[in-house]
Amino acid sequence: MFLVKAAYAQCPVCIVTVGGGMILAKKLGIDDFLVSLWISGLNTAISFWLATKIKNKFFGNPIILSVLMLGFTLSYFIFTDQTGSTGNQLLGLDKIIFGQSLGLLIWLLGIFIDRKSRVLNGGKILFPYQKVVFPIGILIIFTIIFKLIFNL
Repeated sequence: MFLVKAAYAQCPVCIVTVGGGMILAKKLGIDDFLVSLWISGLNTAISFWLATKIKNKFFGNPIILSVLMLGFTLSYFIFTDQTGSTGNQLLGLDKIIFGQSLGLLIWLLGIFIDRKSRVLNGGKILFPYQKVVFPIGILIIFTIIFKLIFNL
């Protein structure tokens, strides 16, 4: 037991939850900004899971993978001309680029809160599936806040 390392990976349940929610929201006509928050959350969850599978120290870093995924996703949206429209802005920023960037930060905040709560609780979780609930819960809260404040 002394040689066992702690695992901080995002579980597949988290990935499926974010992915399913994102697809459903887009089909229901939800605003690009809100969908982008969830796409970025999915990318970050995948990056944290994938980092546990990669042996290379650089590419096995979940933060680096998350930023790379953000770059690849934004590149796709830019090259397919889904960004840059003056009518698709929030606070003067493109909704997709802003949503993707903020979604990454929100998901990282959820992971930070999960890890900090474990430290404060003597290395133990507060409740089952805490690792899933904190990032998704924080993302839901921010989604609702932006939906209500900006009427998206």
